[in-house]
Amino acid sequence: MNTIKFGTDGWRAIIAKDFTVRNVARVSAGISNWLFKKYKEPSVVVGYDCRFGGKMFAETVAKVLAFKGIKVLLAPDFVTTPMVSLGVLRLQATLGIMITASHNPPEYNGLKLKGSHGGPLFEPDVKNVEALIPDDNIINLETIKWEGLLDQRWVEYADLENLYFDEVHQNFNIKKIINTGLKFAFDAMHGSGQNVIQKILPGIKCLNCTLDPFFRGISPEPLEHNLITLSEKIRNHWNVDAGLAVDGDGDRIAMMDDNGRYVDAHHILLLLIHYLAGYKQMKGKIVTGFSSTVKVEKLAKHYKLPVQRVKIGFKQISEVMMKENVLVGGEESGGISIAGTIPERDGIWMGLTLFQFMAETNKSLRTLIEEVYAITGAFSYQRQDLKIDKELKTRVLKKCQENAYKNFGSYKVTRIETVDGWKFFFNPNEWYMIRPSGTEPLLRTYAEAKTDERASEIMRAGYESIMKS
Repeated sequence: MNTIKFGTDGWRAIIAKDFTVRNVARVSAGISNWLFKKYKEPSVVVGYDCRFGGKMFAETVAKVLAFKGIKVLLAPDFVTTPMVSLGVLRLQATLGIMITASHNPPEYNGLKLKGSHGGPLFEPDVKNVEALIPDDNIINLETIKWEGLLDQRWVEYADLENLYFDEVHQNFNIKKIINTGLKFAFDAMHGSGQNVIQKILPGIKCLNCTLDPFFRGISPEPLEHNLITLSEKIRNHWNVDAGLAVDGDGDRIAMMDDNGRYVDAHHILLLLIHYLAGYKQMKGKIVTGFSSTVKVEKLAKHYKLPVQRVKIGFKQISEVMMKENVLVGGEESGGISIAGTIPERDGIWMGLTLFQFMAETNKSLRTLIEEVYAITGAFSYQRQDLKIDKELKTRVLKKCQENAYKNFGSYKVTRIETVDGWKFFFNPNEWYMIRPSGTEPLLRTYAEAKTDERASEIMRAGYESIMKS
C-alpha cells in the first residue's frame, strides 16, 4: 500500500485512486493508535463537506474509531471546517476530523485533523499520527453494523451547525447588521457554508447555494477568476453593499465591494486590523504568512502593533495564537482568525466581522479600504499556480536554492527572504515569490506591486524566467 502523508493542511488525494474507503480506514486506524497513546478516554468530532462521498468517508472514519473503542460525535449533514473545530472545543472532545479537500478540484477529497484547542492539529502530533498509520486496512468494515454503533452510543449525532449558529449570535449584533438596511450577497461555491449563512442573514442574496459535488467545474477557491458570476450579479442585477465568498469547506474568504470589485485576503486582513486596532482600540500581535502583503507591517507600525511572519499553513498561525495575545492572524490564501474566537480560520466569521464594521460605521467597503490606503498606500497583488513538469520544477527550485535568479526581466533583485519559499524583493514595496505547494503538484508564484499593471508585469517576467530555467 502507498504511504500516506499530510501536507500543510491535511491529507488530500484523488477520489477512487488514493482517496478510498480502504485508505481512509487506514488513516482512521492510525488516528486511533495515536489517540490511545495520548488519551485515556478519547472522543472525536467528525464532519464532512459537500464533496463526493463525504458522508460515506465520514461514516468510515466513525466506524473505525468506534470499533476501536472511541466515542464519535458525528455531524448528521454537511458542515464547515470551523464548525468541526468549534465542536471539538465546545463538546470537549480530544480531536476533530473533517472530510474535505477544501478548495481543491472536485476529483479530490481529503482529511483534516483538528486539535482539542479548536484549531489545526500541530505538526509534531500530525507527524506522530502519520507514523502510526498501518500499511493496510485489516478491519472488515462490512461486519461493523451502523445501527449497533448508534444503539450502543459509540456514535452520536451532534448538531454542529446550530452550535455554530448560537456562537455567532453570542458574538455579533446580527440585529444591527440587518436593521441598518445593508444588503449582502453570498457565494457558497456549492460548499458547506450554504445553509448556515441563510439562517444567520435570512435576506442575503445567494449564489451557488445548492449541492453540486462537481462545483460547476470550478474549483471552490474564492479567487477572482472563480467569482466572475458573483461580480457580474453585483454589478448588473443585485443592489447589494458587499459580497462574501467562501471556499468549499467554509474556512477561506474573499469579498466584493458594491461595484462587484474583488477584495482579496490581503485587503481583508488589513481591514480587520484597521477595525480592531483603529476603531475598537484593541491591542495584540499580528501574525501572518510569508506570502502576505508587506503592507501588514506598515499598518501594524501605524497602530504600534508587533508583527510575526510565519511559514505557510494556518497551523503556524494557530500555534502562535495559543501562546500569545494575537489580534489578527491570517494568510494570503484567505484563512484568517481574530481575537475573541477560536484559533481557526473561518470565512463566514470574518465576513460577518466586516459586515458589522460596515454597519457600525455606516461606511462602504471601498471607503474603508481607502482609509487603509491612506495609511499604507495602495497596492496590487497577484498569484499564479503553475502546473509544470517535474523536471522543470526541480530546475527552478535548484536555481532558487543557489540564488541564481538575479533579476526577473527588468526587475533587479535587491534582497531575498527564505522563510518558506523564496521572496525576491526589487524594492521595499514590490517583490516576486516562488514556492512549491504543500498540498498540490503545483509551483505557486506571487507578486506585489504599487499598481495592477506593475504586478502583471512582474508576474509575466517571473513566468518567462521560470520557463527558461
